Amino acid sequence: MQRMINGVIGFAKLDKTLDAQQALDELNKLEQLDWHTHVNKTCYQGEWDVVALRARHEHLECHPILQCFSLEGPQTSWMNLPILERLPCIKAFINSLQCPVRSARLMRLKPQSQILPHSDNHVSIEYGEARLHVPLSFGDDVGFYVEEQCVPMNSGELWYINTHLTHQVTNNSNKSRVNLVIDSDVNEWLACLIKNKQRNIDVNDTNLTHVIG
Repeated sequence: MQRMINGVIGFAKLDKTLDAQQALDELNKLEQLDWHTHVNKTCYQGEWDVVALRARHEHLECHPILQCFSLEGPQTSWMNLPILERLPCIKAFINSLQCPVRSARLMRLKPQSQILPHSDNHVSIEYGEARLHVPLSFGDDVGFYVEEQCVPMNSGELWYINTHLTHQVTNNSNKSRVNLVIDSDVNEWLACLIKNKQRNIDVNDTNLTHVIG
């Protein structure tokens, strides 16, 4: 399932899955997760926090805030953080992606909270970077919207989200929404994975020529 918005792919379900229950079981076995409140408090209401799983090489020994939120900037090497060794299901899933993975993190939106409409500049395949989401846990009344169109995510599914477009999330349930969020450079494998799910795609219109050769 995918959706074209304003001539580009707004979101697309990709042909890979993660065993969400196994991932949650691993998370629940950890005595404590080092969640950190999202630093951009102007773009959400309620409670939204993050656990970093991968970080820039230069931040491996730095404060977790830098590991969680230093996502932009020049090209650099990224490395797994020690916690990922304790989450073999998630680690194996990340390793199965045949594209250059940058950051990986768990993002938790607590009950009765919302991420306000915003955009993440140039985070889309048209600019050579993709943001991928895998829902792990959520309640009945959670909505993820891109340009006001609802993304019908289910547990364990891998989704490409064009976050260069305006997007928002609402959690009106009594349960926290937890997603695995991965940022990756776009290579031929990932571009084709997204393209193949968009059967009526026009390569020229979506500016994919430079990434699929």
